[in-house]
Amino acid sequence: MQLPERFLKRMKELLGNEFETFVQSYDTSKFQGLRVNTLKISVEDFQKISPFPVRRIPWTKDGFYFEAGERPAKHPYYHAGLYYIQEPSAMAPASVLEIKPGEKVLDLCAAPGGKTVQIAAKLMGKGILVANDIHLQRVKALIKNIELYGIKNAIVTNESPEKLGRYFPEFFDKILVDAPCSGEGMFRKDEKMIKIWEKQGIEPYVAMQKQIVHCIDGMLKQRGEILYSTCTFAPEENEGIIEAFTTDHPYYRIQEIPKEYGFAQGRPEWVLGKEDLRGCARLWPHKVEGEGHFLAWLRKDKEMGWKEETVFAANEAAEKMPKVFQDFVEENLHIQFTGPFEIHHDQLYMVPKELPVLKGLKVLRSGWFLGTLKKDRFEPSQAMAMGLSWKDAKRRIHFQPHDPYMIKYLKGETLDVDGEKGWTLVCVENFPVGWAKQTGSMLKNYYPPAWRWVD
Repeated sequence: MQLPERFLKRMKELLGNEFETFVQSYDTSKFQGLRVNTLKISVEDFQKISPFPVRRIPWTKDGFYFEAGERPAKHPYYHAGLYYIQEPSAMAPASVLEIKPGEKVLDLCAAPGGKTVQIAAKLMGKGILVANDIHLQRVKALIKNIELYGIKNAIVTNESPEKLGRYFPEFFDKILVDAPCSGEGMFRKDEKMIKIWEKQGIEPYVAMQKQIVHCIDGMLKQRGEILYSTCTFAPEENEGIIEAFTTDHPYYRIQEIPKEYGFAQGRPEWVLGKEDLRGCARLWPHKVEGEGHFLAWLRKDKEMGWKEETVFAANEAAEKMPKVFQDFVEENLHIQFTGPFEIHHDQLYMVPKELPVLKGLKVLRSGWFLGTLKKDRFEPSQAMAMGLSWKDAKRRIHFQPHDPYMIKYLKGETLDVDGEKGWTLVCVENFPVGWAKQTGSMLKNYYPPAWRWVD
């Protein structure tokens, strides 16, 4: 790999005696990982059925390495949302942030959704998860991942941090900022990042990061926590951003991230910063089995800057359960839906409780997308299928992973199988993958075209 001379010169100045070992790490292969989606399956049960060898990633409870040559995206378990393919170091930020079920969490720069999915698993379906990204094209991947992994309590927005701040004053218990960055830590994983770095450098990202973190204080509750992360080595984008933020907001305290598993301390001397920056963590490719990352964990001090918590108005857009949906539930499911509900155009959502009024925001998903209201009927969504358990459906069909019918379904083909007429939940083993509709001896396929298996 040909690394830029300007990059090498700066890294040699920063790392000193470690520089040669650092450079040698680029001659080794990248590490590949996946994270088990515990909304669908426990870590222990996944290990029993994993179709390929895996070994633990030490800094996360649900992450595993898999070997080069394996193709985890070409398995029905992937289409069932049992695991998310993710670079191992990228699992660290959401692992460090101590998220509890029922909390309100913001993933500010969320696309494509790996950390969003990880946060959702920690929330266990309780509380509110707002997943935002300012880039509309990237939000499409975020929405797909939220639906694929069966997340029911997420709001997806496409807004600037400044505008979000006006709608969510002191609303969130935790905020994750996986900031846009120059991507130096990803050179080994994706060599295209080198050309982008050579063209843009770090300066545009520093300005962007300062603007982003300036907006987050107003959205965080007293005693709330922030996890700021990047995938770059540049001190200006890491310790420099945190030094400036904590200077401007002195009621924040840097939380010590344990220096385990090869995690290294922050380097205040690189930005002439305060000593507590050593509590931050750096993941170096010559010290961990993963790519480069920086993590800073901050807590809003409960004694300083305190004021009474904001009380939010109820969202008055809530609707009653539409009759066509109620009829669908009675005919096809064993469960009941309690709401609250919202209807956007002809799309029905079940929204999280305690959500403030969001009128005026670009909201692309308002919770669990249940389906579409037709003239005299209801058509269930893929998101609904992925949020159900197989036991919830009155009619379901189960295939083994390598059954030809399973692959045919994932390719969007109609299946010639008999069954009771009506909507049918298609499963790989006991894990839903989508809807089909039984009509006589044919099972009509409703698997989304954009999700289909491609050889």
